[in-house]
Amino acid sequence: MDNRVNDELDGETFQQLLHRLTAAFLFGKPFDGGKRMDNGGPQQQQHMEQQQPYHPQHPAMMRLYEVQKEVASLGPQVCTFSGLQNDRDYKRLERELTRLLLEVDQVDTEGKPELQGARKRAAQEVEGLLRYLEENATHPSRLAIEDLSNEARALVDDRVVAPQRAGGVAEINDELVDALQGLILKLTQVKTEGRVPLRKARYRALTRLCAIQDVVEGRTQQQTLSLPLSGETHEAVHRINQVMVKVSVARSQLVALLMGLSGRDSCAHLSRLLTEMQVELDALDVSGNAAIRNYRKQVVEEINGLLKHVDLEVEGDDTRRYDLAQNNSIREIEAVRAHVVHLREGILRHCAVGDLSFRPKAELQSLLTHLDQVDTAKNPCIREARRRAVVEVQAVITFLDLREALARRQPGPAEHPAHRAVWLVLGSLSDLQAQVLGFDGKRVDKSYMMLEELLTKQLLALDAVDPHGDEMTKVARKQAVKFAQNILNYLDMKTDEWEY
Repeated sequence: MDNRVNDELDGETFQQLLHRLTAAFLFGKPFDGGKRMDNGGPQQQQHMEQQQPYHPQHPAMMRLYEVQKEVASLGPQVCTFSGLQNDRDYKRLERELTRLLLEVDQVDTEGKPELQGARKRAAQEVEGLLRYLEENATHPSRLAIEDLSNEARALVDDRVVAPQRAGGVAEINDELVDALQGLILKLTQVKTEGRVPLRKARYRALTRLCAIQDVVEGRTQQQTLSLPLSGETHEAVHRINQVMVKVSVARSQLVALLMGLSGRDSCAHLSRLLTEMQVELDALDVSGNAAIRNYRKQVVEEINGLLKHVDLEVEGDDTRRYDLAQNNSIREIEAVRAHVVHLREGILRHCAVGDLSFRPKAELQSLLTHLDQVDTAKNPCIREARRRAVVEVQAVITFLDLREALARRQPGPAEHPAHRAVWLVLGSLSDLQAQVLGFDGKRVDKSYMMLEELLTKQLLALDAVDPHGDEMTKVARKQAVKFAQNILNYLDMKTDEWEY
């Protein structure tokens, strides 16, 4: 799992980051397309601070300092911009940086080498920001995110927004929910390479799709209450039903707003409408009737759910939730994974010398329990991170189980030859699983290809086993095939470079 995060966002403020950037702007290395932002360390910062400016009062240097101030304001905007080239902010940033580049080019250095060097580095810095801006806006992963967002937009418009606008009923069913879930899973697989703009873009797309999924799944159905009821109670039910109609319209407006299908509605306007509905419901007197009180409570809860999604959308680009490395649930999962690695290494060391005494299965089971209690907050990336951690724990447990089974095995003379053949394959699979557990490379590595080929050969060997009608052999072969496939899947998971 790739959990790279930007150091400047973890350990320093944007002001400190810009101090480093502007120091490099005039007197250090030029902007390098975001790598320095991702990996800049104390030694580099100290080196930059030791650099001294040339001719600080010289008109050329003073002009470069003026440009530096503008770069300081544009830098964080460029480095966190998560949109596309046709976005208004992209065009504004591109225009401003191009203007600064022209101004730097017009600085008169009077032929002095030190001033020429400062101007060159200034130009390279602005060019680096321009390049970084363009790279992220046109990155294949960014385009993939946009394609999936467009697919979701078309789906939601066809099933929910368009029917509601035409005065009909939104087509909300399991097929729609499944389609949304499929798009969410595809989004979680988009690689961001640890880039802030790409992480933000993926987070925003996932947040909106998850919000729509939550709205669709959590819609409240009007309750059918038993009659007769008192006149006062009838009036309360009528008023709640009226609010429910408004909530249904607001739900459709929120979905349209999240998918960019609404040019008229705004978050502030929708928030105000929902708040007014809450006030209207609070004013109702439903004391004395538990059924209607519960009905009102359900409607209020749905309004609160819609308001929660509106608030998240309002936060927009200002939120730091996209940086999941700072999420408490992810930190819990990573702590469990680190513990699993420690246990796995110990197990492999003992097994390498034929020692089966180290069997921390109880500890591994407790880690599974811990993972089961991790709050994913319905975030698909956190859910996937937890699922992968569970697979890692289970892989170690199954390895220990098979080793123990092989150690206890005492075949008798009457054992069916086909059954014995299955156990021979299981012995080979156990050795291969030890190598897979310890594998820490990539799919292009020769060792990966070798492991994949050897595991495939074991599957072929199992396929060649003829049970001759022996039921025990049939069951054993089926379990062995499943075991081999699980090892292959685990090897595939370890090398797919998934990131949250």
